[in-house]
Amino acid sequence: MAVIVSLDGERAKPRASLEPLSALVADDMLRVNALIVQKMHSPVALIPQLAGHIVAAGGKRLRPMLTLAASKLCGYSGERHVALSAAVEFIHTATLLHDDVVDDSALRRGQSSANALWGNKPSVLVGDFLFSRAFELMVADGSLAVLGILSHASAVIAEGEVLQLVTSNDTTTSENAYLDVIKSKTAQLFAAAARIGAVVANRPKAEEEALEGYGLNLGIAFQLIDDVLDYSARQAELGKTIGDDFREGKITLPVILAFRRGNDEERQFWKRTVETMEQKDADLARAIELMARHGSLRDTVERARHYGAIARDALGIFPESAEKRILLDVVDFCIERAY
Repeated sequence: MAVIVSLDGERAKPRASLEPLSALVADDMLRVNALIVQKMHSPVALIPQLAGHIVAAGGKRLRPMLTLAASKLCGYSGERHVALSAAVEFIHTATLLHDDVVDDSALRRGQSSANALWGNKPSVLVGDFLFSRAFELMVADGSLAVLGILSHASAVIAEGEVLQLVTSNDTTTSENAYLDVIKSKTAQLFAAAARIGAVVANRPKAEEEALEGYGLNLGIAFQLIDDVLDYSARQAELGKTIGDDFREGKITLPVILAFRRGNDEERQFWKRTVETMEQKDADLARAIELMARHGSLRDTVERARHYGAIARDALGIFPESAEKRILLDVVDFCIERAY
């Protein structure tokens, strides 16, 4: 199994983690989680049962934590950020439920997916329920600006899902087309989650846009590293299955780069395995070997570094603070997950 290029000798500081971010927002996250549990309640028993399954499956809660941390960065001391963070997490969880149905995924975070346990129809409908709960929380907040940001993000995420369907199993997909997909599907919610922090604090437009740029580019970097991890031995260390994207025929950047850099025989391999989905037991190892040969995993990490640098620069307008340093460290964490 291939392992990504080591960073030994390049990183002088300790490995970044989410612990400082978690500690910064710990008290608020307790309230966010309590609100999530409260809002998942329904007299229709299947709804909290299915929703609770995916919420309990883990996940970093990175998006709501970004809202909470951005609020602190902007000096906010009210209560609105708690409910809006819960809304952000509901939007994210709803999209996960829908994603697993579209992708026919059997696993989510190493556990059986909701659609594998309860079927596609309940998963789609409970995803709709969670979207509705998110909009209830937005409306209760009373801010048209917040409603505009999160509703726009929800629409763009849906567009990204459709765009991914269009490029699905298509080895001619360009890097730009794939970036359009991940900007929509993943990065848009990161951007909205961060921007809300400035909105609730009534900060200037420039700070809103800075946090939006931070979140957008962080989200792109985050997804690019996820693309790499699917073909990395590091994925197994994280307790996740290697090769899920490959088995589902997803066209991610490592595949795009390996396909374009390969010879005719190698391109035929990719067409067979991810276009026509005629896969054999040894094909995943072959895919990883081709990615290593052509540096597609390494270069995807470099693309992530590029967007990470843009995310860091976006915070440049904010004065130095503990909150700013923690948000900068989040960029390092998202990229260092690959190693």
